[in-house]
Amino acid sequence: MVADASYAVCLRLAREHYENFPVASRLVPAPVRPHIAAVYAFARIADDFADEGERSDAARLALLDDWRARLVAAVEGRVVGDGSDAAHIFTALGETMRTCDLPPALFEDLLSAFRQDVMVTRYETWEDLIDYCRRSANPVGRLVLRISGYRDAELDARSDDVCTALQLTNFWQDVARDWDKRRVYVPQAIVRAAGADEADLERRRVTDAWRAALSDVAGRTRRLFLRGRSVTDGVRGRLAWELRATWLGGTRILDRTEAAGFDVFDHRPTLGWVDALPIGWRMLTWRRGARS
Repeated sequence: MVADASYAVCLRLAREHYENFPVASRLVPAPVRPHIAAVYAFARIADDFADEGERSDAARLALLDDWRARLVAAVEGRVVGDGSDAAHIFTALGETMRTCDLPPALFEDLLSAFRQDVMVTRYETWEDLIDYCRRSANPVGRLVLRISGYRDAELDARSDDVCTALQLTNFWQDVARDWDKRRVYVPQAIVRAAGADEADLERRRVTDAWRAALSDVAGRTRRLFLRGRSVTDGVRGRLAWELRATWLGGTRILDRTEAAGFDVFDHRPTLGWVDALPIGWRMLTWRRGARS
């Protein structure tokens, strides 16, 4: 079937970028894995348009506009099967959206966030940054829940907390990488309150003022993780295990970033094989309803 070939392309793309998204994990139930891969492939390529390569901003926005036009065509069942990866992605995505009854608005939110990445390099307030995360991260969690058969407002809200926390943790982990792109995700109001200076980032120095600003946002991020933890208790089977692993991995990176004094210019905190045993143990000893 055409859809089978298209899903195979999406799964290949997911596995090629496995470090960024848990599609290839055996914890994800096999029946939903192709659907999640289709969502991932759509988002991964669009994110690359916004972030990767030496394109001009105008070229990036044009690619994202084309991606949106392809999304509209997929919703309407008008994908042209020309054999390209893009055609396969939207063939699979259209099938997934129909099979799982996925709202197009969640995909539109993702694209609006990718466009914002091209045009916005600073955020004035925490609320501004959270609104960006609402569109750049939260749709993925809601889509995974719907693909897995869950439609519950409380689960959506707690998923939003975790997805936002994961996105924010990635920002604090990637301060150095983002600075190389001249982006600063720490809200400017918090930067000013801490007395931090972007000139120090140019010198690749994390000063006490920057540590104060990053400690502030890390604390807010940790509270989001704690508030969202219960999403893992509201789902069943392999998805529950996958969400526990994701939550534990995200909080462990946040721990490691804080422990390094936020000096990510010297060393970017990541997870490796050494983390598998403690994360696995905490998954096995997970206490429902716990706060940490």
